[in-house]
Amino acid sequence: MADSQTAVQHRESPPTPAIEPSHKWLVAIAVMLGATLEILDSSIVNVSLPHMQGTFSASVDQIAWVLTSYLVAAGVMIPMTGWISSRFGRKRYFLFSMTGFVIASIMCGAAQSLAQIVVFRLLQGFAGAAMIPSSQAILMETFPPNEQQMAMAVWGIGLQLAPIAGPTVGGWITDNLNWRWNFYINVPVGIVALIMASAFLHDPPYLRQRRTRGRVDWPGIALLMIGIGLLEIVVDRGQRSEWFAALWVRYFTAASIIALTLMIWRELRFSEPVIDLRILTIRDFLIMVVLGTFNIGALYIVNLVNPLFLQELMGYTAWKAGLLMVPRALGTLAGMLIIGQLGRKSYDTRPFLGFGFVIIAIGFYYATGWDLQVDAWGVGWVTLIQGFGMGVVFPIMSSTALACVSRERMGFAASMYNMVRNIGASISLSAATDVLVSHEQIHQSRLVEHFSVFEAWKMSQRMPRTPGAPSFHFLPQIVTHQTQGLGEVYATIQAQAAMLSFNDIYRILAFTMLAMAPWFVLLGKRRAAGGPAGH
Repeated sequence: MADSQTAVQHRESPPTPAIEPSHKWLVAIAVMLGATLEILDSSIVNVSLPHMQGTFSASVDQIAWVLTSYLVAAGVMIPMTGWISSRFGRKRYFLFSMTGFVIASIMCGAAQSLAQIVVFRLLQGFAGAAMIPSSQAILMETFPPNEQQMAMAVWGIGLQLAPIAGPTVGGWITDNLNWRWNFYINVPVGIVALIMASAFLHDPPYLRQRRTRGRVDWPGIALLMIGIGLLEIVVDRGQRSEWFAALWVRYFTAASIIALTLMIWRELRFSEPVIDLRILTIRDFLIMVVLGTFNIGALYIVNLVNPLFLQELMGYTAWKAGLLMVPRALGTLAGMLIIGQLGRKSYDTRPFLGFGFVIIAIGFYYATGWDLQVDAWGVGWVTLIQGFGMGVVFPIMSSTALACVSRERMGFAASMYNMVRNIGASISLSAATDVLVSHEQIHQSRLVEHFSVFEAWKMSQRMPRTPGAPSFHFLPQIVTHQTQGLGEVYATIQAQAAMLSFNDIYRILAFTMLAMAPWFVLLGKRRAAGGPAGH
């Protein structure tokens, strides 16, 4: 595929091989701990919300600000990570972020009012946002090109397992200790990560030389904070207000669009931009941003709908639902390690990216066949397939996205990559929630229309079915409940409607992942040493 003249002008030279440090795997563990802690905290707190609600005597809408404040702060800070690191040093900023995250966690655990914990969560989001993009850039600089996919695989194990373990760990802590310990457990892990990062992490020479005290783009920063902050609030809370039916949603959306438009115009003209938007002209990077956004959206949706399905419809406890996610974790681990090893042997892993998306699509397709009689084995082997596919694509996407830019722009690329993925994940969660609610209502209205207690009674008497009435697989369940009254029959219809809406979500995800599979053919071929070839 030929590049346009504009793309050629902005094409990046391949990064020079990183100097392999003697403690590179200790660096990997240190940054993995920090990034995993941030992801784990994001998922572990969800389980504690009902208990926080009781402690602070807050409504459901009020306690939701504990989540919203964190998302807004993280969304604003992620795109600024590369710029801050270039001015103050990546190691210094990583250590500062880790320290701030630990202190904010202590403050969250000790909060005595709703206002306090919302403010402390805001501070926690500001501090923790840098850990994921910073850790990605650190690993790409620490490891030589042929080991970058393995490094991303090891790093990604923690990030992929954290959302799975978070609800289970959080539920156990909340039930057996107190919701405050969901924040306090960050302290010992954070201290270990701080010690390791302080001892083994070092900025590369080019980054130390580039530390400047040049002009600060204050208008660009302000526009970024307004645009991303308002967008995160709309995405996270818009559903509660019927989206654009609410006046504030329309105002916030318009203000966000205006601010982001002005920010783009400003950043393209400013000599030292906060966000390097020109990185998006690099073909491989743009492809990885698109694929990564859809992939992380699918991951977040699965982390939402699978526990809901298992706990709300199947009646599993949080602990048992968490155990049923273990096969997915094992599949992810296997996929990552296989791709990491292939990358170390300098294999061309581009076709495996398409293969991974096909595997994910197959896993979601099998999930469309789940019903209320599915057993643990039926759930486990399907999630194993999903996890394996995600484990295959994750290290390829992460390493490819950052390997196609120069080392001097690595931090900006990591910030951009994670900013877009973060926004995509938030939008995906809101969209999935809307689909679940709306499709359940649609399915329920259709079932109520076609099936009545009288029709169930006719079936129980083995009378002929009304001509033209649909033949659903769950009719026997309705029949068995007909002697228990109208309420029981409609409860069964409601459960079946919810089940069908979950099937719809999995079907949408299957087709989406399948559509991502062919994109790998557009990628430039990587050299045997691991660097990107010329486009």
